[in-house]
Amino acid sequence: MPPIPRSQPLPRVITYYQTHHTSDGKPISILPLLTQPDISVTHVILAAIHINDDAQDLTLNDHDADDPRFLTLWAELRVLQASGVKVLGMLGGAAQGSYERLDGAEDRFEEYYIPLRDMLRRHALDGIDLDVEENMSLGGVIRLIDRVRQDFGKDFIITMAPVAAALLDPNRNLSGFDYEALEVMRGKEISWYNAQFYCGWGDCSSSLMYEMILSKGWPAEKVVMGLVTNPENGGGWVPWELLGATLLTLRGRIPNFGGVMGWEYFNSLPGGRERPWEWAQWMTKMLRTQQESAAPRQAAAPVATSVVAKEFKKELVDEVDPDGPNSKDAPLPASFDYYTDGNADDD
Repeated sequence: MPPIPRSQPLPRVITYYQTHHTSDGKPISILPLLTQPDISVTHVILAAIHINDDAQDLTLNDHDADDPRFLTLWAELRVLQASGVKVLGMLGGAAQGSYERLDGAEDRFEEYYIPLRDMLRRHALDGIDLDVEENMSLGGVIRLIDRVRQDFGKDFIITMAPVAAALLDPNRNLSGFDYEALEVMRGKEISWYNAQFYCGWGDCSSSLMYEMILSKGWPAEKVVMGLVTNPENGGGWVPWELLGATLLTLRGRIPNFGGVMGWEYFNSLPGGRERPWEWAQWMTKMLRTQQESAAPRQAAAPVATSVVAKEFKKELVDEVDPDGPNSKDAPLPASFDYYTDGNADDD
């Protein structure tokens, strides 16, 4: 069956593009997402933009965004945009500091925000992904969202990247603010949430945790299931047989399923570094091919629920009686390191 046209928004197939060069400095092309057959990627998220101590020292990973090393990258992203793929820039991530600098007094906010605004305009990005992995106030993130909307207009895409657990429990969170409160106050400005179902913060070996999030009232079209594309990129990689069953189940049960995102492009399995686009081909086949509406449900085999998902379900039940014998504070998962462009192409 042919892929669904990119003009049809759901389910989304999104890839993060953070590692841009090989270890010997050669650009890692993103264009195979267009040139290889049977791929219907809807969005590419360029990572990671960092706001540093010097407000004018805005970097894409470890280098100035206008460094000559990125000439090929920006040219290829324009080709993607011309072909209907939306390109967003990711701000923040595991590296700390960007949001702390945007969360201060008004004059400090202006000092650090203006270079970010100018960079987004200069490269004509279609949106921004706010990956807040440090403490930020609810008022601070609302101010940032409001200013981005004011400066870029109604068609500019604003997304968030919470850990999946934060959509179930505000205390299991890397961002400092309550995402439910944010959705109530500014949900109309947020296109969707790239929820991280990995590194101990979620589970995608079955549909259970995603469906638990929906049962909390989150709209399915706004919850994207975030995956690691390779075990090298973080804990929580799920074998294809389990993942395929999960995705077919979600597509079959939820007509407005928000889709998937993958962290990250350069070494995505099954093709790995030699053929990273094969992840997008596989996701297109799972989620963005024309099928009979009943087919995904028939194809989905029962999947045993994972330890992570079972534990979340158990603890949600325990919360009904917070003083019961099973009530306890949940430990935070251990920290982890992203594979960054700096690891691959240090000059």
